[in-house]
Amino acid sequence: MHGGGGGRLRNPCLTMHQPWASLLVHGIKRVEGRSWPSPLTGRLWIHAASKVPEAGTIKAMEEFYREIYALDGITNITFPHHYPVSRLLGCVEVVGCVTSQELASWEHVRLEALTDFCWLCENPQKLVVPFDMRGYQGVYNLERRIYEGAVRGLSPVQGPLPVNFPLPDPTNPLSLNPGSLQLHSSRSAALDKSPSVTAAIAGARAAATQYSRNNTAITSTPTEETRQRFSRENHADNTSGPSIVHDRSPVLQTRIYHLLP
Repeated sequence: MHGGGGGRLRNPCLTMHQPWASLLVHGIKRVEGRSWPSPLTGRLWIHAASKVPEAGTIKAMEEFYREIYALDGITNITFPHHYPVSRLLGCVEVVGCVTSQELASWEHVRLEALTDFCWLCENPQKLVVPFDMRGYQGVYNLERRIYEGAVRGLSPVQGPLPVNFPLPDPTNPLSLNPGSLQLHSSRSAALDKSPSVTAAIAGARAAATQYSRNNTAITSTPTEETRQRFSRENHADNTSGPSIVHDRSPVLQTRIYHLLP
């Protein structure tokens, strides 16, 4: 099965535009922003779409992450040397999904929360030799032959500052609790609002917005009905906690929406 609608996700894959795809696989990007909640937890393969990224887009996104990591004292970031397209790049582990409001209490990582839903990603691995393949809309299954070859070619990646998103209940892998991480000081919040950080965020938003306008054929947002259904389902599942999402309606698997980060 190639399309994202319905069906069981055995080896799920997501097609993303560059430079976001490589930034995620290289462990620099730790939160995948979408307008719709993640339909899964566990390994997610990342495929780069066919459009070659503009130099300005790459520059804006690298500057965005350079400023975020500088808040934690990390100034030496090794960005990808190139951003290949139409290639399977590697995979990450999706450990949960929260709203941007819920991510707001997490120090510095919250700056990556620039869309409605935040897919929390850990354990990036890249393919030593990226696989040439075409992508599809939504979250779809890798073809068996591609999966069998790719799984043997993975290499662990050490990002600039890996995040272990909190899982307070070891018996429940979906028990993410955003409130368990608090801001350490008012100084941290002040740094987040520094002119350089503000400029980097604005640049990243502008690059992503322009990119979205130029690619309307493969970007879309879920309907209000989808949003309301998610809200109802999540409220029933999690009346006293954050919105941890897993294997929701197949409707959510039929869209590919990449705005930022």
